[in-house]
Amino acid sequence: MALRAAASRLASSSLRRRHLLPAALLSPATASPTAFLHSHATSFGYKQVREDEKSKLVGNVFSSVASSYDVMNDLMSVGLHRLWKDRLISKLNPFPGMKHLDVAGGTGDVAFRVVERIKSVSHRATQGTLTDIEEDTHIYVCDINPNMLDVGKKRAAEKGYNEEHCLSWVEGDAEALSFEDGSMDGYTIAFGIRNVTHIEKALSEAYRVLKKGGRFLCLELSHVDVPIFKDIYDVYSFSVIPAVGELVAGDRQSYQYLVESIRRFPKQEKFAQMIQEAGFEMVEYENLVGGVVAIHSGLKL
Repeated sequence: MALRAAASRLASSSLRRRHLLPAALLSPATASPTAFLHSHATSFGYKQVREDEKSKLVGNVFSSVASSYDVMNDLMSVGLHRLWKDRLISKLNPFPGMKHLDVAGGTGDVAFRVVERIKSVSHRATQGTLTDIEEDTHIYVCDINPNMLDVGKKRAAEKGYNEEHCLSWVEGDAEALSFEDGSMDGYTIAFGIRNVTHIEKALSEAYRVLKKGGRFLCLELSHVDVPIFKDIYDVYSFSVIPAVGELVAGDRQSYQYLVESIRRFPKQEKFAQMIQEAGFEMVEYENLVGGVVAIHSGLKL
């Protein structure tokens, strides 16, 4: 309890105000959501690889770490990832009857939070009757890696969720979603978008599947700009995280890729611009813990 309280104080004390991206930053040349592909699209950490290789390499990483993924998240973030995901859900503001898509969410961490929040809202509104959520609400967990989905399904069974009613697991690619146009009220992706080959395509797909008024939310490890804290964070990232990965998961290389992929991911303002170029409006982001992570959001209007 003491650790959780300390973590909560650290997270809350490190919140940075969100920033609205001015529309003036956009130019006519960037009107198409897939108008350009950045150099990071062919990077695997600090290595340059062919585009057709990247998805296979990323798949190997997550197949390797799937069984220890949640434990490593706790260790690497000192439990803070739980608070970050809670913050993500508070921004989403789930409601009974919503259709929601969580991409790259194989272990179910975000989806379970969405379901629990909706149950809480429905319980208060109906004084304990959960018929509406079971009949109308549907949360889809989409992940390209079947091993991650297997972990999520196992966790769902342990929690007693009934897949037939409100929770579905779908193996799929963020860049080519199988869902219909305008079918979702919400879209979340947590710690996943930096692993796709073409970020622009993933953003375009998110825009496509959302209904008018639907919200896009992305929680991602980002860039620290506080000078002294940045130096400490860099030492922790490159020295501690791979070593812990080797000790706990028996896989140093996968966690070396993790920290390298963070450094190759676009900075907060640039990523916000990419979201706006995909068609989203009211784009903003909030830094947590000095920029260690950021939550970006946008609306399809």
